[in-house]
Amino acid sequence: MDAAIRKLEVSAFTVPTESPESDGTHTWNSTTMVLVELQAGGAAGLGYSYTHRAAAVLIADLLPEVLVGADVTAIPALRRRMLERMRNLGQTGVVSAAVSAIDAALCDLKARLLGIPLVDLFGAVRESVPVYGSGGFTSFSSDQLAQQLRGWVEEGISRVKMKIGRSPDEDAGRVGAAREAIGPEAELFVDANGAYDRKQAVAKAQAFEEYNVTWFEEPVDSLDLGGLRLVRDRSPAAMEITTGEYGWDVTYFRDLLAADAIDVLQADATRCGGFTGFLDAATLCEARKLPLSSHTAPALHLPAACAARPLRHIEWFADHVRIERMFFDGFPEPRRGAVRPDRSRPGLGLELKREKTQNATWYGDYEHHDTPDHLAFRGSRPGRRGGRPRAGRRTPPPGAGRGPLRRRQPGALRHGRLELPPDADRRGRPARQRRRGSNHRNLPTV
Repeated sequence: MDAAIRKLEVSAFTVPTESPESDGTHTWNSTTMVLVELQAGGAAGLGYSYTHRAAAVLIADLLPEVLVGADVTAIPALRRRMLERMRNLGQTGVVSAAVSAIDAALCDLKARLLGIPLVDLFGAVRESVPVYGSGGFTSFSSDQLAQQLRGWVEEGISRVKMKIGRSPDEDAGRVGAAREAIGPEAELFVDANGAYDRKQAVAKAQAFEEYNVTWFEEPVDSLDLGGLRLVRDRSPAAMEITTGEYGWDVTYFRDLLAADAIDVLQADATRCGGFTGFLDAATLCEARKLPLSSHTAPALHLPAACAARPLRHIEWFADHVRIERMFFDGFPEPRRGAVRPDRSRPGLGLELKREKTQNATWYGDYEHHDTPDHLAFRGSRPGRRGGRPRAGRRTPPPGAGRGPLRRRQPGALRHGRLELPPDADRRGRPARQRRRGSNHRNLPTV
């Protein structure tokens, strides 16, 4: 089996929402997916994260030398090398999102090379996973809220979640309307996205007991472990306190669980280091005897959710369901409130619908060549809009020759980084182009 990664592609897709959306602390009108595609041994794997397009820039600029030509099965070693390569940028935020997308693509490609579903590579402990409907944005009218939540219940999804916290004085009324819409049997979850202070959150938890709310997500800021513990201790016994979606690494999860701050841990594989980080979180939960729930990105989480022993359910997040249905063949659909991986499809079971990529911002396409200077940039300049070039066409970046990038000319993209000519200033301008004058001192050359 040829396990050497021969090609890396990274793209970013920004998809407008159907209408402006908001939660307790944030508003948005679009969602960006950063997609990583890897090829090895005649197979192709993909992974993605919902993050800023800056993650795509990091991947294209810093990681081709780490990934292209490497053994796809050596995932722990590649993760370590990626983090070392980006050390000075930190290990959270877009850095962790970038690593998460690549980790998912590596796992997908490894399973495809073996010709097995990713769920079988991980080792399944269940055949299907329950889902809960998630949306109910604070920007919704009462009718929109009721229609969405009721629709999920009618489809057989017996747990639904709504956003709160934007207008605290109105929250109890909205929660009451949601309960009326879904009836007495369905479970009702609420998510404040950290909008409340400690005393507010305690008061809201007690008020929501009237409506049989069983899940109170991020009642205070997710970094306020003491506040989470306070709310947990003073909430009704039947109401679980949850958070974890902003956990970027296993250290945060460890501290959160050690503080006895929550009843259920949420982990997001598109943020916490991909499948590797998600399964690490599952191990911590198992050690602490706490349940785990995945956050957003339902199609991506499904294989790991089937393998994570303490997992309770998958978040069927409306925005990401819409995007993943739009972009991928093989998207799993719930049946009687649960989703099941398609074991007839290898890897993640997802195939990108290429016709949907025409408006992507494409950040690079790197191939391996058996030469001393082994990386070749193929296609258009990073950041190009309008999708990939026509099949078979090579357009190296300015100043670069065709094939492996051996020439170093001003502004040439070589091995995924921008190199400046020796006489350029720190802004990349040749010496003769530097501005001079009383308000501009000469900058030293680099």
